[in-house]
Amino acid sequence: MHVAHATVDQTSVEHRDRVVIRFAGDSGDGMQLAGNRFTDASAAFGNDLATLPVFPAEIRAPAGTLAGVSSFQVQIADWDILTPGDKPDVLVAMNPAALMAHVDDLEPNGLLIVNPEAFDERNLAKAGYETNPLEDNSLSGYRVHTVPMDTLTKEAVKDTGVTGRAVLRSKNFVALGLLLWLFNRDVSVTEAWVKKKFGSNEVVVKANIAALKAGYNFGITTESFQSQIEVEPATLPPGTYTNVNGNVSLAWGLIAASQLSGLDLFYGSYPITPASDILHELSRHKNFGVRTFQAEDEIAAVGSAVGAAFAGSLAVTGTSGPGLALKSEIISLALVAELPMVIVNVQRGGPSTGLPTKPEQSDLLMALYGRHGESPLPVIAASSASDAFEVAMEACRIALKYMTPVILLSDGYIATGSEPWRLPDIAALPKFDVPRAQGPNAGDKFMPYLRDPVTMARQWAVPGMADLEHRLGGLEKEEVTGNVSYSRDNHQLMTDTRAWKVANIANDIPDIEVDDPDGDAELLVLSWGSVTASAGAGVGRARAKGHRVASAKLRHIKPFPNNLATLLNSYDQVLIPELNDGQLSRVIRSEFLHPVISYSKMEGAPFWAAEIYNKIVEVMSA
Repeated sequence: MHVAHATVDQTSVEHRDRVVIRFAGDSGDGMQLAGNRFTDASAAFGNDLATLPVFPAEIRAPAGTLAGVSSFQVQIADWDILTPGDKPDVLVAMNPAALMAHVDDLEPNGLLIVNPEAFDERNLAKAGYETNPLEDNSLSGYRVHTVPMDTLTKEAVKDTGVTGRAVLRSKNFVALGLLLWLFNRDVSVTEAWVKKKFGSNEVVVKANIAALKAGYNFGITTESFQSQIEVEPATLPPGTYTNVNGNVSLAWGLIAASQLSGLDLFYGSYPITPASDILHELSRHKNFGVRTFQAEDEIAAVGSAVGAAFAGSLAVTGTSGPGLALKSEIISLALVAELPMVIVNVQRGGPSTGLPTKPEQSDLLMALYGRHGESPLPVIAASSASDAFEVAMEACRIALKYMTPVILLSDGYIATGSEPWRLPDIAALPKFDVPRAQGPNAGDKFMPYLRDPVTMARQWAVPGMADLEHRLGGLEKEEVTGNVSYSRDNHQLMTDTRAWKVANIANDIPDIEVDDPDGDAELLVLSWGSVTASAGAGVGRARAKGHRVASAKLRHIKPFPNNLATLLNSYDQVLIPELNDGQLSRVIRSEFLHPVISYSKMEGAPFWAAEIYNKIVEVMSA
């Protein structure tokens, strides 16, 4: 981080090219809201950014305990960044538990903003402190600023009509207002959001805006802060930008695919963290012909999607790991019936309920092999919040063109993290091929398994199409006719045909691209999913130190791109970082007999760029 100093009037300005800020407090302190509002203000200012929300799995974790701590991290920069950063430069700790949980991550000499009024004997004990860290000199390695947030909030809202316990609910806006001042952000962006969000409750609007201004004015009037921090707007490609998280981006990608294919979108789902927001977002867009169905369980959700696919809709179901396991039998039904359908799996820490609010990539092998019988399916993975839009469209394209279910992998890091996204030129997006049956094709009789000679996709006839009556189900079908068949030779043929159809998709996807500027790298870092951002940042650090390192990301995992074998053989060593126990590494070794170095992490947290960098140095030094 490059730092320069300039002095203006009474307050100096500290210029930085990037800063990492983390808000932390009790799960009821509104840290996600404060973080999101600061993010929006920074996006409006023109910074590039990336976020990492972290919150408890419990709906109401015990207040004041480590288990109840919620945090929101954002990195803002004047250049194109990839990740929400590693360690924060600025930490806002609303109570002792937040300080205990996060202070060790704060950079040395980092800026620590705390609410001393929360550091009473009871809260200190809940957090595990024997003495008050604000008084025992244990925070001497940081620049500590105490801000009496309770007092500031009470004074700010006393004339707004707020009473009782609701008085302190605006405390997060005091913290937000102070940060907006510290980084010279316009409060009008947040004020406009408050008026829109809480417009039906004038008292809440007044209280939140009053608290916001109280925090902002505290920054102006206090002598504690000697300088503001300035991060200039980033230079990004021209266009119209919006701030999106992965779930919203993915939902928009599904809607775009619906429009490009001319099909109504059906989304059948059962609420499950961290995938639920896809359902929430799609339910807002009935004007685009979107139909959403909240089922009573995961099996009903996938069953409704199969029915929608049979009826001619662009059918999608969404879930997380436990739900994918429950859906497996009916996914196999869609496979043998060869119906187009997309299954979104927003992965989380497992097994079972596991770590439902934490990211992991441990469902890869289940996506590839987790069905009964020989049942290969295309599997693709999103690598960032904005990439989820394109990957959603790609999953739909493959499902429709090849008449097959497709599994789309995201994870909690992508789903809840946000970044600026340049809106695409909708008119430039390509239309989708939909293999609709045109009529009887053999002696005035419809043959449902008569295939396209290039894609091997069968024709898609939906109920109500004249003279195209046919029967689908889970029993094996005879080639061409679709009649039930128990023939040994036919089962072998149909099994081979379904596998070949999926393998043939490799001829319809782009080659994997490698980032190797000088063409002389000794090590290839191969990543997939959300690790891609950290891997890219780690590779960048390694190159800056003189290491010859290349990077590549996998979007298509089943089938792999045609040039993957050649790419693997082009490097002396291949490093694969994953948030699992080396699942992609196993698949690569199995399919290509190529040695790879697996770097695994299962801590319920994303890789930091520093971790990738350190592993690169370790591998290359060895």
